[in-house]
Amino acid sequence: MAVVLVEKLAEVAIVRLNRPEAMNAVNAEIRRDLPVELARLEADPAVRAVVITGAGDRAFSSGQDLEEAAAYTAADVDDWFTRAHAMFSAIRAMNKPTVAAYNGVAAGAGYQVGLYCDLRVGYPELKIGQPEVKAGLGSILGSSQMMWHLPIGLNAQLSLTGEFISGQRAYEIGLVNYLAPRAEVLARALEVARLLAGHPPTALRLTKERLREVTQAEFDDILVAAKKYQRRAYESGEPQKQMAAFLAARSKK
Repeated sequence: MAVVLVEKLAEVAIVRLNRPEAMNAVNAEIRRDLPVELARLEADPAVRAVVITGAGDRAFSSGQDLEEAAAYTAADVDDWFTRAHAMFSAIRAMNKPTVAAYNGVAAGAGYQVGLYCDLRVGYPELKIGQPEVKAGLGSILGSSQMMWHLPIGLNAQLSLTGEFISGQRAYEIGLVNYLAPRAEVLARALEVARLLAGHPPTALRLTKERLREVTQAEFDDILVAAKKYQRRAYESGEPQKQMAAFLAARSKK
């Protein structure tokens, strides 16, 4: 089964993270396939905008697949985060506008996929957050990325507590650009994408190039920091312990 699905609707393409049985958790296959599909859409002259969403009705993405991460050791950190950074880079590299349709819970790496899109559509009851600390990981990728979106106090709140906030609150603080009823999130995202697709493409490309340019140094540093700090996390044994406990509790439900 393909873990990334692509559907083309005239000038807009829908990209779906397709692991609904795992709440579209990000694993090695998604990290591998999402950049490939985005590159194909970037090269397709018929596609003028892209919407990224999750398959099913439970989650946009619940974040990193914990069964995968629980099996990692400190020796796996460099490759893991190199590939995660490459996935995020593929979203940033799109010269065509990208819109995230947060159709369900958006956590951790999934939340970050949405943040790397140009615009985000959610719904008031959406649960969105950065819960890495609860899994024994430093909030490194997320806290670094949120520096572009939030004041340091709000960043610290989400990064240190690991708490989820509602879509309404995310909209109020600028993490979500548009709200719609849950059943209409994808339709609203498509509407926004079509609006963007109607703009002159060179103007959009140049604007996106400049936005990348002013954040590129920080983006490059995110990979260096993620490797350094998450290696230390795994050396401490905390992620393995916390994730194993979570998975054991989940299996009993």
